[in-house]
Amino acid sequence: MARIVANELAEFGQSIWLDNINRAMINSGKLKEMLGLGLRGMTSNPTIFDKAISASVNYDEKISELHQQGKSTLEIYDCLTVRDVQEAADILKAVYQETNGLDGYVSLEVNPKLAFDTQRTIEEAKRLHEKVSRSNVMFKVPATKKGFKAIEELTACGINVNATLIFSLEQYAHTAQSYMEGIKRLIENRGDTSKVRSVASVFVSRIDTIVDGLLEEKIAKGKDRQKNIELSLLKGKAAVANSGLIYRKYLDIFSSGEFKKLKDKGANIQRVLWGSTSTKGPGYSDIKYVSELIAKGTVNTMPENTWEAFLGHGRVKEALSADIEDAQKVIDGLKDFDIDIAVVCAKLLRDGVAAFQESFESLLHSIEEKAKTGKYIKV
Repeated sequence: MARIVANELAEFGQSIWLDNINRAMINSGKLKEMLGLGLRGMTSNPTIFDKAISASVNYDEKISELHQQGKSTLEIYDCLTVRDVQEAADILKAVYQETNGLDGYVSLEVNPKLAFDTQRTIEEAKRLHEKVSRSNVMFKVPATKKGFKAIEELTACGINVNATLIFSLEQYAHTAQSYMEGIKRLIENRGDTSKVRSVASVFVSRIDTIVDGLLEEKIAKGKDRQKNIELSLLKGKAAVANSGLIYRKYLDIFSSGEFKKLKDKGANIQRVLWGSTSTKGPGYSDIKYVSELIAKGTVNTMPENTWEAFLGHGRVKEALSADIEDAQKVIDGLKDFDIDIAVVCAKLLRDGVAAFQESFESLLHSIEEKAKTGKYIKV
């Protein structure tokens, strides 16, 4: 059953990636087993590495060794994360080759403290690209105003980019345009566009978390029964509706005459990747943000519990299409109740950058403590 549903989804046109990485799954052979069940890629972020390194003993020996060599905390972090990404990429290389470069990637985040510094983000991504030295690795750059230029520049240099922390339709459109501008420059410089791959990571479930909370507040204060019913009917719909509008824009952009000219010169489509797809709201299906986001030409990256749930009882049926009428009705309905999805998305972007920066600092602190004591484990 598990093997069938994963492969069926791939045949339909959507790839499953794992939103996790750690030394245990690499060393134990678990990652290889997951590839046998249809996994086609991996993503990471500072929060994932914080959990992997801080809350286990799997990295302690290496931390001690690097500390004794005189490495700084930041250098130790660099060595640990790069090693995991390199080894995971080597395991995934077979998928990369079998799919002609469509899948088989591992994503590594650029230092999130540089999210609002274009030049330093570019420099850091280039440094990591050279250090990791794997063709099937993507480098994650936040889709902030400062990040768009970095996405363009790195693409122009032939570096695979995972544009991350996308929440709004506007953010997505800027991201796709930045990718295409980078491809245009790469063509002008006689680079090989066929080797460049990119994804635009749209974060999903957090939108429902915020919007459902706002709806609940209005229901609690509301005295009009009919309005409260209308408010209740909007719960759990904002995130997928927003994703639907983004998917429509994705189809429009990459079927346009502008992109066709680039495609004719070997350029690849920048696929949409659905991220933050674990279910957070009570009462919702544990695979809500997988089942409701099945769409051709996309990726869904999910944590292990969601992956296991989908393998257990997921079904492959197209959920998103070019028809956005229902999605637009949801967004308009929210606006009628003074809930502006653009405002929600702007807050989530700020919060998302801050959360990754906090996780990054927490991770550095954990490494520093482990280096000093050799036994620090975060609980």
